[in-house]
Amino acid sequence: MSRILVTGANGFVGRVVCRELVRGGHEVIGLVRRAGSCVDGVQEWVHDSKDFSGLGADWPQGLSVDGVVHTAARVHVMRDAALDPLAEFRATNVDGSQRVAEAAYRHGARRMVFVSSIKAVAETDAGQPLREDDPTSPQDAYGRSKLEAEQALASFGARTGLDIVIVRPPLVYGPDVRANFLSLMTAIARGVPLPFGSIGARRSIVYVGNLAQALAQCATDPRAARGCFHVADRDAPTVAELARSIGRHLRKPTRLVPMPTSWLRAAGWLMGRTESVDRLVGDLRVDTSRIQTVLGWQPPYSTDEGLAATAEWYSSTH
Repeated sequence: MSRILVTGANGFVGRVVCRELVRGGHEVIGLVRRAGSCVDGVQEWVHDSKDFSGLGADWPQGLSVDGVVHTAARVHVMRDAALDPLAEFRATNVDGSQRVAEAAYRHGARRMVFVSSIKAVAETDAGQPLREDDPTSPQDAYGRSKLEAEQALASFGARTGLDIVIVRPPLVYGPDVRANFLSLMTAIARGVPLPFGSIGARRSIVYVGNLAQALAQCATDPRAARGCFHVADRDAPTVAELARSIGRHLRKPTRLVPMPTSWLRAAGWLMGRTESVDRLVGDLRVDTSRIQTVLGWQPPYSTDEGLAATAEWYSSTH
């Protein structure tokens, strides 16, 4: 049994990671910014300073940990209202991650699993599913901050011996999902016509239960040492296929309009959302062969099972 610190333990991904680790018999400390929000079986530690400032000084006396799963982050949003988005992303995702690594290392941690993003590599796959050793070319502030965090943590690990493991998921969905996936579900539930009928691009996604299982294994499996792993569901559906599957599980008709890609690009240009449309109509497939080969990992849930669980949650809460 290991003692694992999970940052962002009350978040969308963090809560499921905590459940997975507790189920595996590990002692879990949940690092959160507000009290009373951890799942059962997790020892809660509240540290409410922004970007983990002062974490080392606030570290509970006598607490040592074997490892860290760092899920806390400033997450990607399509329309960021920050005056300097890159500076904000760096403050949390780069500087904050370094503070967690430094404090955990001083208190016994031998491994840190960093939840990065496929956006640290690219926004589209250029004809082949993205591999861990592909050249990196992040296209937005979020992706750049995640890549910079990977590099900073790798440098820290090389200096100190802390074992840094990088995990890069694509879009994550599941119960309690927010942002664009939730907006898509709401549109389908309300019968809003969607202009996705002609989009043939395939996009890898990952169910939060699959991601949590991979993160828990990366935190405890000796074979994961100093690894970088891409994690995704087996399926890479088109946007139209994804929308139809959501509609089926919500028991709502999916109204897809077969709008030509050229029209979507023109609309994106007129609305100042060219990058959003480019991402929507381009393939972004993820190669997961490394984690399968090195760790023997396979996603325990199918995409259909993940979407069914997500739709059940949505129907019961909206």
